[in-house]
Amino acid sequence: MAKSVETYNKKEREKKKSKKQQDKREKAEERKANGTKGKSLEDMMAYLDENGNITSTPPDASKKKKIAVEDIQISVPKQEAMAPEDPFRKGTVTFFNESKGFGFIQDSISQESVFVHVKALEEPIGEGDKVSFETEQGLKGLSAIKVKKISK
Repeated sequence: MAKSVETYNKKEREKKKSKKQQDKREKAEERKANGTKGKSLEDMMAYLDENGNITSTPPDASKKKKIAVEDIQISVPKQEAMAPEDPFRKGTVTFFNESKGFGFIQDSISQESVFVHVKALEEPIGEGDKVSFETEQGLKGLSAIKVKKISK
């Protein structure tokens, strides 16, 4: 029988394979030497300091803050009762298109723009008129209703 021929590539593959196995054995021995198994609970504990950083030392008891259970809010805080707004507002008509039947009124106090539709008018208005009105929540924001001209 003929003897097997060892080629250069075959020798290189064998070298790589044995090197890999040797590295694997070394890593296993290192893990055994520095293993975390068998450590006590205290050695595995991690703590948070007052700044939220992770440390291995327990927090200082003198820096502890007492928090009452009643002060902890898990949901959205309840909205405090607001003073009822004056239902009648005053403002100036900044834009009104009679052919399309809508416009905008600028509130004199809050300077916000309020939409007005021709159906909400009690008397005809035009641009620059001083008006009094009430508001209601529409689909896209506040809408003016019961719009009346104020005599100058």
